[in-house]
Amino acid sequence: MSATALPPWPEVDFSAFGEVEVQPLSRLQGLAAGFLSRNWVTIPHVTHHDDVDTTALDELRRTLDDKPSLLAFFAKALVTTLRAFPQFNASLDTSGRNLVLKKYFHIGIAIDTPRGLVVGVVRDCDRKGVPEIGADIAALTAKARGRGLPLAEMEGGCMSISSLGGIGGTAFTPIVNAPEVAILGITKGQWKPRRGSNDAIEWRLQTPLSLSYDHRVINGADAARFLRHLDEVLAQPAALL
Repeated sequence: MSATALPPWPEVDFSAFGEVEVQPLSRLQGLAAGFLSRNWVTIPHVTHHDDVDTTALDELRRTLDDKPSLLAFFAKALVTTLRAFPQFNASLDTSGRNLVLKKYFHIGIAIDTPRGLVVGVVRDCDRKGVPEIGADIAALTAKARGRGLPLAEMEGGCMSISSLGGIGGTAFTPIVNAPEVAILGITKGQWKPRRGSNDAIEWRLQTPLSLSYDHRVINGADAARFLRHLDEVLAQPAALL
């Protein structure tokens, strides 16, 4: 074995240490494992963490009769930010020497199903309002958790979102969904104090974001600017409707 080769996976008889139960991975988990391993090993990942102020977004949603999901607002805000940072709406070609810049805006949504994780794609988010995007996400989720999504509804994404906002956490490292070059992770918003005028305390709803990106295409400064721009877009949520 060369100095740079990976060592073999450890083969352990766990039953020697106590009672165990062996469960095979589902077909979907097996497929996802292969793609995730490939992406993790071949893409030089960096993850940038930041908070965005979603106080205005939370206030707006409270006034709406049919409350679109936060995820729908984030998908729409992502379109605006991708327009400002086109290198995020791109893919390397198979030679790795050319960057393919996309002029369309299809957003992938990671969906947790009993059989494993899948990514459904909401197409043409630039031409849809938040309510329509929300309806599309709900339809994809229902289908994924039911009979499953056809390949046509899982391919062609520009950038994906993986949200744990309904569960918890403060940060994580989402794995880039190749051939995309970035993925946005969302965790649960928290009310935090900040210094206001005359040193008064203001409470703001801050939502933690984790942006993983392909460092061959995107540098750290652009990643930081990307999330700052997304914060500015989310501060004007009515414009997204």
